Amino acid sequence: MKTISRYFMLFSVVFSLGCLVSATAQSNSTGNVIGPENVSFLSGSETVHGVLYRPQGAGTFPAIVIIHEWWGLNDWVKQQAQMFAEHGYVTLAVDLYRGQVATDPEMAHELMRALPQDRGVAYLRSGVAYLKTLKYVKANRIGAAGWCMGGSFAMQLAIAKPSLRAVAINYGAPEADPAQLKKIHAAILGNFGAQDRGITPKDVADFAAAMKAIGHPVDVKEYPDAGHAFQNPNNKGGYRPADTADADSRMFAFFAKYLKGS
Repeated sequence: MKTISRYFMLFSVVFSLGCLVSATAQSNSTGNVIGPENVSFLSGSETVHGVLYRPQGAGTFPAIVIIHEWWGLNDWVKQQAQMFAEHGYVTLAVDLYRGQVATDPEMAHELMRALPQDRGVAYLRSGVAYLKTLKYVKANRIGAAGWCMGGSFAMQLAIAKPSLRAVAINYGAPEADPAQLKKIHAAILGNFGAQDRGITPKDVADFAAAMKAIGHPVDVKEYPDAGHAFQNPNNKGGYRPADTADADSRMFAFFAKYLKGS
């Protein structure tokens, strides 16, 4: 059984408890960011949609594919895309739900169940290919970041797209199969909550050990008092501002090293 499917039932319970409210705050562009821009690109015979942000100024920039939670491409996800654009990256938030956005856990549950893993990964692979066509993107400096369900898809995208250089997984299901892990070329960063009932400390430790056993760069951190979805302020009972700030700082340093560094 595939990784996302294997964790599906656990995630359904954890998401219902930890992600009770979807984001409603509006993204506001700042002076150093161009966007949001609605874009579309092909994935096989399907048209996929997304939202693009990019830094102001001439030249080329590294890029990050942004992968949404089980809620869909809502305002909170767009805020994450804008945040990374403000740090010097072209960001593409891909819509895996084909225009639908959940407003309650029941709807989110159904949307996630209706998304086959292979289709989601195909959309994301096409998003990477689309970024490579943009004249202001450094085609050999592309990464990905995802949260919740999106963290799980970020893991699978790292496996499916060896050209990625860096992938950040925020409380998404880690891959357990060593044969799959060997396909990864990207450096991996993971941010997890030790109180997460869907992704346990053992899951995280086993993943880190498997990566290190094959000599692959991996940096995982568990936050002792955090549970699932601790980075989303709309998770009223579980949001951890200090842990979120630390996780964001880790991602900024990680992507600067692997996407901006030599």
